[in-house]
Amino acid sequence: MNRREFTRICSSMVAGAIATGSSPVAHAASERAEYPKTQLLGDKNEPLTADSLTTGIPYLFFYPFISTPCFLIDLGTETSTGADDLIDKNGVGYQWQGGVGPNKSVVAYSAICAHKMTHPAREISFINYRHDKTSFYSHEGRNEERTRVISCCSERSVYDPTDGARVLAGPAPQPLAAIELNYDNATGALFATASYGGDMYERFFDKFGFRAAIEHKVNDPRKLVGDTSTIKKVSDYSSQVIKC
Repeated sequence: MNRREFTRICSSMVAGAIATGSSPVAHAASERAEYPKTQLLGDKNEPLTADSLTTGIPYLFFYPFISTPCFLIDLGTETSTGADDLIDKNGVGYQWQGGVGPNKSVVAYSAICAHKMTHPAREISFINYRHDKTSFYSHEGRNEERTRVISCCSERSVYDPTDGARVLAGPAPQPLAAIELNYDNATGALFATASYGGDMYERFFDKFGFRAAIEHKVNDPRKLVGDTSTIKKVSDYSSQVIKC
């Protein structure tokens, strides 16, 4: 990015902070926040189908805003019964929808850690999905080893994506926000339609909005994604993916 482009983005963000009528972001902590229906596309901008995902490989897409990253994962195991006892950091309960797709194994979550908002960036990602065995100390102080977890190496929070991203370890005060997926049985297409659970969007924009605008080369990182969002493997998006 050259100096002129950097200056343009900085100026636009200042103007946007003063202007009114920004995209709506604020919602109650665990309110289901419905957004415009967004179809997920493959890396060649073709309509993505659930059966085209490689099991165990974490993908990244942006939703509901152009700068807020989400994980898309085929867990390779059915998760048809949504957890109904999840609680956000404010003590508000909510229910997870479970997996979608032909095997009910495809899930999506916000990739913004619920502790300090660690998230995948182009240079590096300290948060990622681990399909292989991963060791961690549980809240009960036990040394556990599990497959299929989302692990944040910044402060070692561990989430269970097979169970609504429930917190298994670390300082995270709540599960990752879930992204509601719609699956078209006829075509196999996937759509993102809502976000629910305790989301980090407001905090993310307050802390990282300026940097996100520069990274994504946009004037307003709060802009809604729109009709489509293209997926990438996390390893293709971030130059370095940390494992712990």
